Amino acid sequence: MALKELIKRNRSYRRFDENKLVNQSQLIDLIDLARLSASASNRQPLKYFLSNQPEINEKIFGTLGWAGYLADWIGPAKGERPTAYIVLLGDHMITENFGVDPGIAAQSILLGATEKGLGGCMFGSVARETLGKLLRISPQYEILYVLALGFPIEKVQIEEVGSDGNIQYWRDHNQVHHVPKRSLSEIVVS
Repeated sequence: MALKELIKRNRSYRRFDENKLVNQSQLIDLIDLARLSASASNRQPLKYFLSNQPEINEKIFGTLGWAGYLADWIGPAKGERPTAYIVLLGDHMITENFGVDPGIAAQSILLGATEKGLGGCMFGSVARETLGKLLRISPQYEILYVLALGFPIEKVQIEEVGSDGNIQYWRDHNQVHHVPKRSLSEIVVS
């Protein structure tokens, strides 16, 4: 698959088929992509907590803010929840500043997931202290982001930002998730 097509398919999916499981081998393959990705000063300060176990997934699920622009939606219903999570951790024994590394690693993981037919969503809205206690994460590690993964069941459609300039994503009556994107002419500054 061409890179541009892979990027276009890599959307923030929030509804999944819970009957299709993400296995440990798939998670390890995705972490290997992150491991091979660029790292500032080659410090490689990121670590990863992996879960594809329903009881641990349930703990993680409850600590995430699912869709800020969809105020009346509290997240996917049972049967539509992610079947795996990756918690990105920064190792304070290596550095105190993780810079761009989490973004690079997350993008590598999500593109790899897309290539495998999976979908994912990156969460910055995380109850980090609660999650750290639930997962018994050592204080050595800072919870940076959470990636939710699974086999997507929703359609996400990219469209141009309208004349009103509104960039908020939204869902229509068929539950199609619309994502407005600014035009190239608007974002290229000469």
